[in-house]
Amino acid sequence: MLTKSLARLSSGSKIINGEDDAAGMAVSMRFDAQINRTSAANANVGNAISFSQTQDGFLKKVGKALDRMSELAVLAQDVTKLDADRALYNTEYGKLGAYVADLATKKFNGVDLFSATALSVTTDSDAGTFSAVGANTFVAAAATATTSGVGTAATALASVALVKTAITTLATDRSVVGSNVSVLNSYSEQLGVLKDNLVAANSRIKDVDVAEESTQFARYNILVQAGTAMLAQANSGPQSALRLLQ
Repeated sequence: MLTKSLARLSSGSKIINGEDDAAGMAVSMRFDAQINRTSAANANVGNAISFSQTQDGFLKKVGKALDRMSELAVLAQDVTKLDADRALYNTEYGKLGAYVADLATKKFNGVDLFSATALSVTTDSDAGTFSAVGANTFVAAAATATTSGVGTAATALASVALVKTAITTLATDRSVVGSNVSVLNSYSEQLGVLKDNLVAANSRIKDVDVAEESTQFARYNILVQAGTAMLAQANSGPQSALRLLQ
């Protein structure tokens, strides 16, 4: 018992061998596995949040570009401007459209940021998933707005309506991404709470109560020392008798 108590104190676990608590060991093993799976799921959710935040950051840049494009489309309708002036506006307008198109092709660790396909994010230890809806409807709308241009007052007038549609579409995409992040943050918090409670439950099963075990260790140590002293005393009697016979 002294040896076992010492092993518990040194390891921090009250289940050294299966026979110490067979049922508790089995439950603890399942808890350990679920805790590890929960940590992995939380890591997946965290990466999905980073992915969505990257999406939102790029969409902000797209929004600025579309704002400027709408401004250029209105400026190009100025009656005091010649088509030569509008050509300058059209150059910037086209480059901004190309910039938006390029952003739409960006990837996050090789995964398309703006794919129409929803991402299935693992959200629990049993492989349950959340469907993070894609956000790419702005791509086609922005491309349509770019093809019109602002080289003439007439095309500039048409471009205003097209850019406004692209901005409205972009706003919807940003709303979708924001919703994804909000839900994923909730899942992350939920997984954190679950892990904390699983760890606490597992600790009650297998972690040693240091105060109680230290008391037991002191008790066993005293008993061993007392037993050793008694044996030493018992051995001294025959030795004294032998000395009398010598």
